[in-house]
Amino acid sequence: MKRLFSTIFIIFVMASLMLTACQPAATEVPAEAEAPAETEAPVAEEVNLVIGFTESKTGKYETSSGRQVHGLNLWMDQVNEAGGITLSDGTVVKFSIASYDDESTKERVQELYTRLATEDNADLLISPYSSGLTAAAAVIAEQNGKVMITTGAASDDTYKEGYTQIFQIYTPASRYLTGAVDLLAELDPDLEKVAFVYENTLFSTTVVEAAKVYAEQLGYDVVLFEGYDPETVDFGPFINKIQDSGAKAILGGGHFQDGSTFARQIHEKGVDLDMFTLLVAPPEPDFADLGEAAVGVIGPSQWEPLAEFTPASAEEAGLEWIGPLGDEFVDSYHGAFDEEPSYHSAGGYAAGLTLQKAIEDADSTDPAAVKAALDAMEVLSFYGNVKFDTTTEAHGLQLGHSMVYIQWQLDQNGNLVKQVVWPTGGATAETLFPLP
Repeated sequence: MKRLFSTIFIIFVMASLMLTACQPAATEVPAEAEAPAETEAPVAEEVNLVIGFTESKTGKYETSSGRQVHGLNLWMDQVNEAGGITLSDGTVVKFSIASYDDESTKERVQELYTRLATEDNADLLISPYSSGLTAAAAVIAEQNGKVMITTGAASDDTYKEGYTQIFQIYTPASRYLTGAVDLLAELDPDLEKVAFVYENTLFSTTVVEAAKVYAEQLGYDVVLFEGYDPETVDFGPFINKIQDSGAKAILGGGHFQDGSTFARQIHEKGVDLDMFTLLVAPPEPDFADLGEAAVGVIGPSQWEPLAEFTPASAEEAGLEWIGPLGDEFVDSYHGAFDEEPSYHSAGGYAAGLTLQKAIEDADSTDPAAVKAALDAMEVLSFYGNVKFDTTTEAHGLQLGHSMVYIQWQLDQNGNLVKQVVWPTGGATAETLFPLP
């Protein structure tokens, strides 16, 4: 019996050993796997959007175009220095520029905007300065599906070509001088004879044709309606016609160089006028260089430092406020460029600000989303109201922005200063009328 028990015990021990050998060996757990390590937060993706445009560094548009680009550059520098635009997914959007000198010529614009769109792969476009050059750029932008903000370009015609990618910042040319006609009617309801003498360019022609129709609707006798070549430097023959016509008010001009020359020669010949209104030139700070010849000259302006748009006025109008206050813009611009901003400067800055708002509202850099945000936009900034036409007949035409009219006057110390004279609700001085 003892022997049987011993045999059974030996069998049991051997079976146990065999079972143990068949079990998998225990795996040692590494110390670092015992607790999951903390992971670092994902780094936000930074996206660089290239803004393409041309600048008239040479040629007739040099002054106005240069200030327009100053305004755009100021906006871009401020956005980038503030860390860019942060989208909801953490993407940080910053900007860089691709730019060329268009030499103030349409041929260069066509060549260079094609390069910007196809070789530089610009994500967004800003227009060149002037309506004629912008019309050439708009064709390229539309063909390549590039959203383009147009500034320094007031002609209505570009937005009636069926384009869908072009968005205008300026008050359209068709409303550029109508306020001056209203001002004249208020100043002297009995004045009848007016003359339009203007530069033969797309912008100027569009402006004066609309103003002529409006003036005739109000009963004015347009005794002279004549254009001059953009390269004109001797306005004597036109001044003689003005004097012979008996006109007491002149409306017209074109751009800075021709307008300044026209004003100086009107003064030198002592033309007897009650009112003298020119496009583009008078709002420029450099117009004061004319001295006495500048006194009394009126000019329509897209923006003036005296204009006081504020978050409070936006709230009152039921609009969203964007960007800096007017004083903040003026101080920043002066600090950056050591000059006073003109409305061209403000227009350049407003173009960038509008793009920024569209990207923020779209929460995306996708061109289709940015375009949709521009279509839906209606905001107020230091520059004024911005709202775009979305009809097929005039897509992108500016609907919200309105002109102000300035006049050069002498202050109590005999210094030339700009005063807002129209609309009367925003006037800073009474209109000097008739001219001295």
